[in-house]
Amino acid sequence: METSSDILKQVRKIEIKTRGLSNDIFAGHYHSAFKGRGMAFSEVREYRIGDDIRDIDWNVTARSRKPHIKTYEEERELTMMLLVDVSGSRLFGTTDKLKKNMITEIAAVLAFSAAENNDKVGCIFFSDRVEKFIPPKKGRSHILMIIRELIEFRPEHRNTSLSEPLRYLTNIIKKRCTTFILSDFLDTKEGESAFEEALKIASDKHDLVGIRIYDRRETELPDVGIVELQDAETGRKAWVDTSSRTVRDTYRRRWEENSQIIDTTLKRSRVDNVSIATGEDYVKSLIKLFKKR
Repeated sequence: METSSDILKQVRKIEIKTRGLSNDIFAGHYHSAFKGRGMAFSEVREYRIGDDIRDIDWNVTARSRKPHIKTYEEERELTMMLLVDVSGSRLFGTTDKLKKNMITEIAAVLAFSAAENNDKVGCIFFSDRVEKFIPPKKGRSHILMIIRELIEFRPEHRNTSLSEPLRYLTNIIKKRCTTFILSDFLDTKEGESAFEEALKIASDKHDLVGIRIYDRRETELPDVGIVELQDAETGRKAWVDTSSRTVRDTYRRRWEENSQIIDTTLKRSRVDNVSIATGEDYVKSLIKLFKKR
């Protein structure tokens, strides 16, 4: 059982690492990749050769008897929502990091990047239902509270429904926002059709980005003889002969087919996405994602 002191140490450790990454690497890429809501009026100045004549302010021009134009700047403030998978499968990992650890770090980096750009950050924790909603706010203390919740939150349910948090997002966040879905995208509750329907509705209203976290051992089985495997979400157990080439090939093929379904579903809804393995350097993957936008 972790004490409050243990949790605070973890929060501080994650803050030091992820805030540094946000300041040094991600904030600029984040600013470029995720635009504000539009252009807001800034000031009026004298016309210069090359300015767009459509921006001329005729009232000021008439009063001053010199051509003046209106200038605009990006209305930068955004809201970022983090949709975080807290189902049972996030506790899997065969490297020095569980999927949960990767999700926590990446969510922290994104949150601090948003904070550096003066954006609000909110969070939705989900399993096969919405487990917790943290309304969007600004400020370091708010980000640290989110990180603490990412570390110590214990969901009531273990299955996954990807459509539930998307429906909730669509209903509760009225203005367009940037939304990151951090999950392994293994929907054990409703399946791909419900997910795609909710995804299309949400992507019409918000700017969605998928970040899929997986463990390399989920992609293929090692040859280690007969082992007992347990589904982290349903609790079902099965004995598997991993020495069988047929079993290993079937396992790998199912992973590839499922991955293809996920990729196709996201692309059909025009949702940018990236897959990151536990233990992998996620910095390069996130920067590549940001540059692609």
